[in-house]
Amino acid sequence: MTSFSQITEALAEQAIELPSWAFGNSGTRFRVFPQPGVPRDPFEKVADAAQVHRVTGLAPTVALHIPWDEVDDFAALRRHAEDLGVALGTINSNTFQDEAYKLGSLAHRDAAVRRQAIDHHLRCLDIMRETGSRDLKIWLADGTNYPGQDDLRARQDHLASSLAEIYAAVGEDQRLVLEYKFFEPAFYHTDVPDWGTAYAQVSALGDRAVVCLDTGHHAPGTNIEFIVMQLLRLGKLGSFDFNSRFYADDDLIVGAADPFQLFRIIAEVIRGGGYGADSGVAFMLDQCHNIERKIPGQIRSVLNVQEMTARALLIDHEALDAAQREGDVLAANAVYMDAFSTDVRPDLAQWRESRGLPADPMRAYAESDYQDRIDAERVGGSQAGWGA
Repeated sequence: MTSFSQITEALAEQAIELPSWAFGNSGTRFRVFPQPGVPRDPFEKVADAAQVHRVTGLAPTVALHIPWDEVDDFAALRRHAEDLGVALGTINSNTFQDEAYKLGSLAHRDAAVRRQAIDHHLRCLDIMRETGSRDLKIWLADGTNYPGQDDLRARQDHLASSLAEIYAAVGEDQRLVLEYKFFEPAFYHTDVPDWGTAYAQVSALGDRAVVCLDTGHHAPGTNIEFIVMQLLRLGKLGSFDFNSRFYADDDLIVGAADPFQLFRIIAEVIRGGGYGADSGVAFMLDQCHNIERKIPGQIRSVLNVQEMTARALLIDHEALDAAQREGDVLAANAVYMDAFSTDVRPDLAQWRESRGLPADPMRAYAESDYQDRIDAERVGGSQAGWGA
């Protein structure tokens, strides 16, 4: 089997973008549980994200959500991030909280509502020019709750037209990234429910339009790594939103429910050429830490991705190919299972130390004074959370 020393160069390429909203208060539709030390503005969110990168070396960029992360001076926010050793990344739009969007946004029947939603995305593109961001990520809550509520085909046409206008404003060094989700908050149909619909829409736009795969946005039993393979094969996998689910879109720490699924997904990413700085595929977290502390939750998440990446890189592809050519089902599966069953944690700890990072990032953060300091200092003002 491949040795750990053979994969360190590839491991060093890993970068996982953090979502600003993961550091704010969140919860369920029944209750949001506030915590001490939660950021009160985007500058404090970025500062918290920088702590994750400081102890892991894995999280060099922070994704923003507009309008949750609106500031008067995005250039100042960009400088603030750079001073802390990170950069601003993906800009995520929001067309699911305004009253006008109750029945949809980019797919709405009313041209005036579509105009409002399109203009919001054009504003996001303006922000991207200030932050130096590459990706505009679009997730839509658009859909219907009842049969006959609206014309399904007309909504697809409206969506295509809206996306085309947004795409026409995307810069040469920027991308439009369309995310899909099979249900919620729309329950009868969702306008972008699956990878096929997302692929159809972005393919009609052009080369700089790609698909985002959120690991929590699929029906139970879906073979997500098959979707990864297809989108890579078609050249349309742009990014991941990593999280974990037990029942629906739970947004839990990635790898919490099914570490083997995460391993299989990353194995297919590597196999398909979607891993590394030059691949064009961005790794990002999209999680809500409702009962656990925010910063440790993000540290645990990026470490889970790193660990499963290391295991996936250990797959002996020569042995795997030989077993597959021989039709030896059990031998081929054993190659996969040998890599997945390898405990890479001691090697990762030593490797981190060799790069000047803490061997145990979770402990390093716990032993720092950062959490106690922000708990004491961030008193007054409004804590960030859903919608802020």
